[in-house]
Amino acid sequence: MKDKFTLGMFYTIGLILLSFGISMMILADLGAGPWDALYVALADQIGLTVGTWILITGFILIVVNAVLMRKMPDFYAVITIFIMGFLIDFWLLFIFAELKAEVLMRSFMLGGGILIIAAGVSLYLQANFAKNPIDGLMVAVHFRTGLSLSRSKTVLEVAVLVVALLIGGPIGVGTVIVAFGIGPLIGLFFIPAEKMKARMLLQPAVMQK
Repeated sequence: MKDKFTLGMFYTIGLILLSFGISMMILADLGAGPWDALYVALADQIGLTVGTWILITGFILIVVNAVLMRKMPDFYAVITIFIMGFLIDFWLLFIFAELKAEVLMRSFMLGGGILIIAAGVSLYLQANFAKNPIDGLMVAVHFRTGLSLSRSKTVLEVAVLVVALLIGGPIGVGTVIVAFGIGPLIGLFFIPAEKMKARMLLQPAVMQK
């Protein structure tokens, strides 16, 4: 029971941080992450909310990941995309709906958002439960190609960046930083998070290669 509570805590806190970091980047308006720029572009061009497009895209990726991994679709991932979609709409449409920030504050929001995203991903992945389909895709590419997790993440981020650019997403300096830097940042946060989990569960940490 204690172990389940600990893993649930990592999962919940990680998703809250991840959604908050993404929202900060979008609100900073200095370039959202590639996937988030894609969601914003789809919301602007077609309609619906950013959170709704997270759900739609997530369902598609669940199927793609299943094909790449040659496994049954990870329908538990629906839990993650539902929570993420809800939280991001919550931050954007309710908590920070009237937020207006100057350039300096927006720069801090951008930098802080990127770090919070990396920390959030590193924490919630410790639960090994209901991965965000985007992170599931990162793992699937890692599995199929042999690339490291950080390199797999970078390849995917750059590919989605191009798509987001083509359909008019909010591309900027933040997008470039996330595309090339989020993979290494996740790697930087992942091992400390893994050690923290191991201490809390009283088991040896398995170091990521």
